[in-house]
Amino acid sequence: MALFQTETFAKDDEYMTPYYAWKNIEKYLPKDKVIWEAFYGDGTSKNSLNKLGCTNVIHKDIDFFEHNLGEVIISNPPFTLKKKVLYRLAEIDKPFILIMPCSTITTQYFRKTFSNKNIQIIIPRSRIQFFKKNTDKTINRCNFDCFYYCYKMNLPKDILHLGDEENCKIK
Repeated sequence: MALFQTETFAKDDEYMTPYYAWKNIEKYLPKDKVIWEAFYGDGTSKNSLNKLGCTNVIHKDIDFFEHNLGEVIISNPPFTLKKKVLYRLAEIDKPFILIMPCSTITTQYFRKTFSNKNIQIIIPRSRIQFFKKNTDKTINRCNFDCFYYCYKMNLPKDILHLGDEENCKIK
């Protein structure tokens, strides 16, 4: 789930992650771990992760700040709470993959919180278009890019551009 507070999005700002956003990173999802999809949204992320082979997913409508479940967190946290979410993640020191705006990496709180931690980034090929909670309508006006922020995920490189795999095959 992502919450937005920009001119592009409505005031209630609850926007969900489309299936393809998780499909983009399917090869990096830890299918052998207990995944906590920590932000419930409309409850559909578990189905998306299950379709991609993640069979042990905890996805409950509970308070992220009061619980610590699973072995790894895979989620799209509310963007209005990202600072608080990042502080909590640093505190529990659990592996994660989070979808957040690319501008997050330039904030002082991000640098301060993760300066001594190896954060890896997956950059999608195109802008993720989220959809409004409880509708099937994709919001095609998302005016910012997002990255997949990864911690303790042991990716092959610190910065991955989706599609690099194909580029490596070109001779």
